[in-house]
Amino acid sequence: MTLALPGADGSLRGYEPRTEPLAATPGTPLTSRTVFSAAHVVADPFADTTPDSPAAVDWDATLAFRRHLWSHGLGVAEAMDTAQRGMGLDWAGAAELIRRSAAEARSVGGRIVCGVGTDQITGGGLADVRAAYEEQLAVVEEAGARAVLMASRALAAAARGPEDYLETYGHLLRQAAEPVVLHWLGPMFDPALEGYWGSSDLDAATGTFLEVVAAHPDKVDGVKVSLLDARREVDLRRRLPRGVRCYTGDDFNYPELIAGDDQGFSHALLGVFDPLGPLAAEAVRVLDTGDTAGFRALLDPTVPLSRHIFQAPTRFYKTGVVFLAWLAGHQDHFTMVGGLQSARSLPHLARAYELADGLGLFPDPKRAEERMRNLLSLYGVNQ
Repeated sequence: MTLALPGADGSLRGYEPRTEPLAATPGTPLTSRTVFSAAHVVADPFADTTPDSPAAVDWDATLAFRRHLWSHGLGVAEAMDTAQRGMGLDWAGAAELIRRSAAEARSVGGRIVCGVGTDQITGGGLADVRAAYEEQLAVVEEAGARAVLMASRALAAAARGPEDYLETYGHLLRQAAEPVVLHWLGPMFDPALEGYWGSSDLDAATGTFLEVVAAHPDKVDGVKVSLLDARREVDLRRRLPRGVRCYTGDDFNYPELIAGDDQGFSHALLGVFDPLGPLAAEAVRVLDTGDTAGFRALLDPTVPLSRHIFQAPTRFYKTGVVFLAWLAGHQDHFTMVGGLQSARSLPHLARAYELADGLGLFPDPKRAEERMRNLLSLYGVNQ
């Protein structure tokens, strides 16, 4: 039955939903690339909360979604920005999420890395920033997980120049028990991170970032780059010390960056692999056989959906990710911590549904269609 979907111009267009999902089942472990999905959290829809109150998380549904990702061979990047760090999920909630997910990973043999930041503070000097990072690093290491050193709003505000980044990250890397992933999150994902690494000039910032890595190559497993600039990522990964991975965080250009060229490739740590998990895993298995064309044939068609979900203001991509998880049946509601389900318009969500359905991402297309109809009716769109 045709659905009437609203467009950006206010008109309604007819869409014929897909009837069969894409066949994607759990398979062999991924071998040619290390791939993490930055996973979202599922809110508790019955909690009596406000946008300013601590997050209420549905732990059962949240952990079930991580088991879904692990079952397809993907790693989980926990407590990252996809989990609404700094946008609804506070440090207390993130710490609990890290402990629970790390324990779950051990129980099923899943790969996990966890975000370490400074979101328990809102200001202060460099000493406060270091102490906040140290507190979070201790939680991740005590949970038995590997750390992702995330970009810090507090450090961006306190740092006077590149030397403060070099000193702060050097201090943290020297005391890390295991090699970490360094995360460079661009201001399109968080405007408070403008000028990170001590400069708004990306060439100068890249130089400082690489200087941190070069000074501590034994303590850096890899770098995650989220700048939505494929050329810059390729240039950066070619300058990394041998043995340091580049994890693409580019949700616009990931197929070409993962496929790579004759001088190397990127691994992946991506928010878009939350909704694309089974399909992404299947594509990497094809790449494991050496079939780059087959990999691109599977993954290239997903780029329009990713670019749509991550369109400006990019930081609100989490709404599209959770929306698709609801349509796919991974949770029973479209509610987010902090009330962030309101951050995208109905036309935006309708287009996300259309693109995802066209890819066959919904295990039960009929259920996804019914849920889309219910959402449309709440907005007064009569079918």
